[in-house]
Amino acid sequence: MPMIAEAQSWNFDVSMDGKPIGTHQFVLSEKENNQQILKSDAKFNIKILSISFFKYHHQANETWENNCLKKLEAKTQENSKTTVVKGLQEKAAFKMSAPVFNEINAECVMTFAYWNPKVLEQKKLLNPQTGDYLNTNISSLGQESILVKGQNVKANHYKIDTAKFKIDIWYGQDDEWLALQSLTEDGRIDYVLK
Repeated sequence: MPMIAEAQSWNFDVSMDGKPIGTHQFVLSEKENNQQILKSDAKFNIKILSISFFKYHHQANETWENNCLKKLEAKTQENSKTTVVKGLQEKAAFKMSAPVFNEINAECVMTFAYWNPKVLEQKKLLNPQTGDYLNTNISSLGQESILVKGQNVKANHYKIDTAKFKIDIWYGQDDEWLALQSLTEDGRIDYVLK
């Protein structure tokens, strides 16, 4: 029986403008047939004067093969609104069945798969929360020292620009995903490894 590699995981504490709002966990496991399964689970609760102002829960299951998305099932709950995103790669197109029927004419689609540094080579990325296939402009901002798990480490800093949001992301010398920062209309969101 072939050995299956142990799952990789990234566990982040998430804050908005310096205040803790929740966690986001990513677990990547290898399957026997050269596929990878990514499970993502984010839970945010933004409070004002200790009253819940905004609750957010995002869960996604992504199946990957050769750095390409093969299947996506995601559910996002924002307060009382629920969005379901589903898609499946079929030959030369990624077919979305929810939230709307749509065909992405590409043989290799990627989500904002920060765990995979190949995401930095993409011109378009699929948002698993909304199903939008977004144009991206990705640039390298050089190397800098950041705090990871209480230690200063050298990291490569990149910026991902879309029409809807801007994301800063940092990778270690071994291309390991270390941190993320996103500017939204509501504030600055920081992901810090636990």
